[in-house]
Amino acid sequence: MMKVSIITACYNRDQTILTAIESVGTQNYNNIEYLIIDGASKDKSMDVINQYRNSIDVVISEKDTGIYNALNKGVKMSSGDIIGLLHSDDLFYDENTITKIVNVFKNTNADIVYANGMYVDEKNIRKVKRIYKASKYKKNYLYFGWIPLHTTIFVKKEVFDNFGLYREDFKIASDYEISLRWFKNNKLKKVFLDEWVVKMRLGGKSTDISQQASKSKEDLKIIKEYNLWGEVTLFFKILRKIPQYFWPKIIRYKQTS
Repeated sequence: MMKVSIITACYNRDQTILTAIESVGTQNYNNIEYLIIDGASKDKSMDVINQYRNSIDVVISEKDTGIYNALNKGVKMSSGDIIGLLHSDDLFYDENTITKIVNVFKNTNADIVYANGMYVDEKNIRKVKRIYKASKYKKNYLYFGWIPLHTTIFVKKEVFDNFGLYREDFKIASDYEISLRWFKNNKLKKVFLDEWVVKMRLGGKSTDISQQASKSKEDLKIIKEYNLWGEVTLFFKILRKIPQYFWPKIIRYKQTS
C-alpha cells in the first residue's frame, strides 16, 4: 500500500487548524503520514494541535522564514511515497479524497496527479465562493496562464528528490514556480483527476487582496524565468480568475431555476 504524506504549514491559525486536522483524520485511506510544521505560533494553535498529538505523526513548532521554508521542512521529513499539502485554513473535499488520488497513481503510474479545488467562505465552509477547475494538461496552456490549484497537486516524493524543493527566495508565489518546474518537465507523467479534492478558505495569503501586487510581481519574474510570454502570460493568469467567481453563482442559479 502506497504511503501518503500530508503536510500542513501553520502559523497563528487556532481558529481553523482543527478543521484541517479532522479532515485528515476522517480520510478512509489507511496509510497516511500527517506532518504539521508550525512557525512558532503566538496564538493557541499549538494548544489545539497538542490535543490531537496522538493522531499526528510529526509536529514541529519553531521559527521559520515563511511558508515555503516550513513546507520544505515537511518535505524533508516526509517518508511517504506520495506528498500532498493541506493548508491550515483548508480541508479535503470528502473522506474519499486520498483513496481516489492513490488509485490514480496506482492505475496510471503517474509522477503527478492533480485535480479540481474550490474556495469557500472564511466563516461558512459550506458556501462556495470560487471554483478552480483544471483540465488535461497541454504544454501550450502554460503560456496562457494555466496552472492547477497547487493544493490539488500530489507528487511522488522522488519528484522533490530529483527536481528540488520550494524556492525560498519567493515569499508568496513559490508554489507557482515549482508547479511550472514540474509541468514544463516532459520527463514527468502528469495525470488529471476530474474530481473535487480540496476546499480552501478565502482569506489566506495567496488570496489576500493586499498581497496581490506582490504576488503578481513574483509571478512575472517566474514567468520570465520559464520563458513564457511575460506580461501577456501574467494577464491571462489574472484573467482566468474572473470566471472562477461566477461559476458558483451560475450553479446555484441552475439548481434553483
